[in-house]
Amino acid sequence: FFYLHYMFTGIIESIGKVVALKKEQENLHVTFSCGFTSELKIDQSVAHNGVCLTVVNIHNNNYTVTAIAETLNRTNIGILKVDDKVNLERCTKVGDRLDGHIVQGHVDQTATCTKVEELEGSWKYHFEYNRSNNITVEKGSITINGVSLTVVDSGVNTFSVAIIPYTHEHTNFHTFKEGSKVNLEFDIVGKYVMKMQELK
Repeated sequence: FFYLHYMFTGIIESIGKVVALKKEQENLHVTFSCGFTSELKIDQSVAHNGVCLTVVNIHNNNYTVTAIAETLNRTNIGILKVDDKVNLERCTKVGDRLDGHIVQGHVDQTATCTKVEELEGSWKYHFEYNRSNNITVEKGSITINGVSLTVVDSGVNTFSVAIIPYTHEHTNFHTFKEGSKVNLEFDIVGKYVMKMQELK
């Protein structure tokens, strides 16, 4: 199969677990265990909480990726601890259905979970992020820790999403609480529109 390098859908394949962390100068080597490690290859791209990182080593059921300073400053990869759960998705195969939306694996910034509401059969998560050129719109797409979701409520620097039980169970959303730091990738179409407005 051919893969679309650096293209994801936001549909999580598996939850990985951090098994080791090693700092080297400004870089952080993170080792994960997951169910599809045996299918990985060196130099393959995998999204970790929505962050596209390259597999640099594989040993038994574990594999290692390296995050550089830019990644550590912009995402929540730098605050991972051993045993933390991470959402994983491999690059999209050519010819596959695009079940989520176009996700690049390039995190724009982080957000903080401000509230978790358990409803009758679903969950509603509220987030706040530092105001920037990035925006959300109601019923638009947003990627949170690599998960493709639809915005429910949209404010200037706040938004909420609703989670069905399957997503709650099969991603690391069930670990979120007030104060949790998550990765955001805003809709690529919206980012281009904002850039075009700036250039006018």
